[in-house]
Amino acid sequence: MARKIIPDVVNKQELSNLTPKDTVRAAAQLMGQKHIAAVLVVEDDKLVGIITERDLTTKVLAKNVDPDTTMITDIMTPSPDTLAPSDRPSNALELMSVRGYRHLPVTEDGKPVGIVSIRDLYAIVKDGLEQDVKDRDAFIFGETYGSSHK
Repeated sequence: MARKIIPDVVNKQELSNLTPKDTVRAAAQLMGQKHIAAVLVVEDDKLVGIITERDLTTKVLAKNVDPDTTMITDIMTPSPDTLAPSDRPSNALELMSVRGYRHLPVTEDGKPVGIVSIRDLYAIVKDGLEQDVKDRDAFIFGETYGSSHK
């Protein structure tokens, strides 16, 4: 069975969104409060950008930019690449690898419905590999191999 981004990777996720009119300080505070590394930027229920910890570090801290007067639109990645709910985790990993992303928004008709992190995808791939090993061992050694049947 092929896994999909929703519901296999992202399931019952609470999104943390801000608007383009919010400040960089608001983004940093939201990330700190929610213990997250990326915030979606939404306007009229549509995804317009993403701001990440990397943006805060390279575009604000490293350049001594004032987070209280700088708007999110000044440092966000506008019109980011996105995933569809039906995309496969392997597609997300490939896109992240090629483009150097650690977070990808998931959208449906332009509306954000989730966000996937590289950590989420590693967990799914790891689970899949572990299941493949179990299936292989069961095939080679029989269905009860490694079980505690007495």
